Amino acid sequence: MIKAENPAPQWRTRTTSAAVVSLLSGQGVSPLMAKIYAGRGVQNAEQIGAGLAELLNPAELLGIDKASDILITAIHSGKKILIVADYDCDGATACAVAIRGLILLGADAKKVDFLVPDRFKLGYGLSPELVDLASLQKPDLIVTVDNGIASVDGVARARAMGIQVIVTDHHLPGAILAEPDAMVNPNQPGCTFKSKSLAGVGVMFYTLLATRTKLREQGFASGHASLQSLLDLVALGTVADLVPLDRNNRILVHCGFKRILAGKLQPGLRAILQIAGKSARAMQLRDLGFTVGPRLNAAGRLSDMSLGIRCLISDDEDEVNALAAQLNEINAQRKELQQSMVEQAQLPEVQPDSHSLTVFREDWHQGIVGLVASRLKDKWLCPSFALAPVEPESTELRGSGRSIAGVHLRDALDIVAKNAPEILEKFGGHSMAAGLTIQRRHLPQFERVFNLAVAQLVGGQLPGTVVWTDGLISADEISLENALAIQAGIWGQQFEAPLFEAKIKVSRQTLIKDKHLKLWIEIDGKPFQAIRFFYTQPAPEFCRIAFSLSADSFQGRDSVSLLISHIEPDHTAV
Repeated sequence: MIKAENPAPQWRTRTTSAAVVSLLSGQGVSPLMAKIYAGRGVQNAEQIGAGLAELLNPAELLGIDKASDILITAIHSGKKILIVADYDCDGATACAVAIRGLILLGADAKKVDFLVPDRFKLGYGLSPELVDLASLQKPDLIVTVDNGIASVDGVARARAMGIQVIVTDHHLPGAILAEPDAMVNPNQPGCTFKSKSLAGVGVMFYTLLATRTKLREQGFASGHASLQSLLDLVALGTVADLVPLDRNNRILVHCGFKRILAGKLQPGLRAILQIAGKSARAMQLRDLGFTVGPRLNAAGRLSDMSLGIRCLISDDEDEVNALAAQLNEINAQRKELQQSMVEQAQLPEVQPDSHSLTVFREDWHQGIVGLVASRLKDKWLCPSFALAPVEPESTELRGSGRSIAGVHLRDALDIVAKNAPEILEKFGGHSMAAGLTIQRRHLPQFERVFNLAVAQLVGGQLPGTVVWTDGLISADEISLENALAIQAGIWGQQFEAPLFEAKIKVSRQTLIKDKHLKLWIEIDGKPFQAIRFFYTQPAPEFCRIAFSLSADSFQGRDSVSLLISHIEPDHTAV
């Protein structure tokens, strides 16, 4: 645990090149947007809204040629193909892309099915137990999506049964790799693919692209199938999985979101949006991560992700509407349970000499522990793990962790595994999120060894919070036009949405629903309205704020509002 008083955040402004800003402005980009893009490494206007032709070549992915050959043989031989998915939004969309894509490429719809593990019984990935369950469907080929690189025993079990295996994954490899018939993962050793940030759905989409190319070269009509129809799902999975939006991922998301705004989306995605009160043509990119993603993830956390996958692969309107309603109800239950668990996780005392946080409760739901860890990470500004028993009074605990910028969570678990190999039965994940399984008796030891691992990674000092902004913005630049231009952009991990700073005078303030602070402010003497969600402390008369611009529509009138993310007294005000 860490200090009760977190240090004040450091404010830093993104570095921009005047020459690049000038170049972008000369290419038709507005001055403010030119400054924003230059601060994120964009060198010319072509990099802002590139099309599919600018995607990296699928052939650069190690193993994709062999995977394509296996898929084509399976399609033309009428083999039974079973997609084994992960139980989160990335896994669900990757599974839907695989099923819809294979059918587009000529597979018999009756010969393509899916299986997603019950996270509470079988856990993550292609385990030997899941292979035994899968074998009941008598598949000739298993294709994993968003999992598999660490499924050493499961892949071996399947191949011993005579089942071919293609692994499509994006997770970081461990010390020992699975040995399938083909593996496609940009992060596997020896792969020179330049984008290491593809989500699981992106890897599967790329595998389909390579397969289509080979079918076209072989003269098959299916080699001309339109895989663009899958891009709405690719965009959804990429955004929801919070992978870095490098240029390649931005292209995928841009093209997929463009189709959604044009009304070209899967019936299930449309149904989820509708029940959430969103219009596909009027939605914002963040709705994929904050509206659709949680409803799909809730099924995997509390029920069965098969509900979400069925919603995304069905073309029957009545079925998708019924499934979307179920997903919406499960998500409401998830919110209630999450709130209760977060409240239970509040810490009465903290230790000043710790670099991490590990919490456990006997009555917690293992499907929600990742969300609890995320809230604790945000509050205490340190890597956090939350754990729950696999079953009541079980000796086995499963946990989920979230980290902060500057602390690679999986690397920390690697150190734990090396220093105390008896602790971790299973683990895996990314730099910012990871999961593990341990025995109950090892919990105190894990907390201690994990804390030492984090301390080792950070050199004994946790990095403080840094507020990165795009600098000061004038009152004249706070316009509906600029808000709409920003809203139309593709923003996400490592290509963050614009955040500005300003010094303000507060003329009036109130609380909305006793939990949101609304402010009437002045910038350069010009009045604006601003809000900081889930913040109840009164603001001083003179403040320094970091905020984003939001284009709002109310009763037919469009306006711009300020969404505050950070606020502190302005001691320089006279």
